[in-house]
Amino acid sequence: MIKILANDGIDASGKAILEAAGFEVITEKIAQEDLASQLNNFDAILVRSATKVRKDLMDACPNLKLIGRGGVGMDNIDVDHAKQKGIKVINTPASSSISVAELVFAHLFTGIRFLQYTNRIMPGEGNTRFGELKKVASNAIELQGKTMGIYGFGRIGQEAAKIAIGLGMKVLAFDPYVDKVELILNLPMLGANSRQKVVINTVSEQSVITQSDFITFHIPFNEGEKAPINGEVIARMKKGVGLVNCSRGGVIDEADLLAALNSGQVSFAGLDVFAKEPPVNMDILQHDHVSLSPHVGGSTKEAQNRISIELAEKVIEFFKK
Repeated sequence: MIKILANDGIDASGKAILEAAGFEVITEKIAQEDLASQLNNFDAILVRSATKVRKDLMDACPNLKLIGRGGVGMDNIDVDHAKQKGIKVINTPASSSISVAELVFAHLFTGIRFLQYTNRIMPGEGNTRFGELKKVASNAIELQGKTMGIYGFGRIGQEAAKIAIGLGMKVLAFDPYVDKVELILNLPMLGANSRQKVVINTVSEQSVITQSDFITFHIPFNEGEKAPINGEVIARMKKGVGLVNCSRGGVIDEADLLAALNSGQVSFAGLDVFAKEPPVNMDILQHDHVSLSPHVGGSTKEAQNRISIELAEKVIEFFKK
């Protein structure tokens, strides 16, 4: 019987599909430092972002045939080394896109309405600083009519574009590998005509950086690389731009972001991911103009269900060949 370790867990629906296909699925987590000695008892490992599957682990586990990533990015897996060793690597790029895109706008709404600030202050001092908080929050703006920059126009970026269009925003999208995308907007109130097509032509990186009121980033990034969004890039943005990173920690240089927040070049930032996790930059974590979430972009019940099903189907396809 093929034995699979779902080391970062798997939704019950995916587990049931695998077990019905004759696989044994173990969900008890093995600590990272113990994986090298225990993973040889398994044919495959399924991970999210917590477990790292690096070169040394693969070399220590010759029995390993498959690595499955529940989600999109695979920066926690040495994919090239896996290919060299003949280990199949799969992910689930389609399943979490909606959830991540919705979190982007959760951060955007939080930032433009100062919720990240008032939610911190009101529980303790709302009764004594009510007027002051009301004055601060009255500087809010609307998203409608503003320009949404989408830096990276894959599945998640495209879902973010759909939401932006629904809010009446202008969309500028940059992706070096994408020229044009036909988005299908689902508008149930239109009945038989509920599926409406919108064509988005991508623009230059310079256009997104310099013309956007808000920018959301959806690009890959590997630990140890130089942050593509650094002080020089931020300086070219509109003064008061709002930035959201729900892609990979390290995409935005945290020191440069902090300086830009303090100078007002960036009005607010929404961060779901961090250069180090758990995050260590307390100035970022405690900043009045930063909205925070603990790397949960794809962590909705619906997304986890879709991820587990997509992952299970790909695992079965691989082993049943």
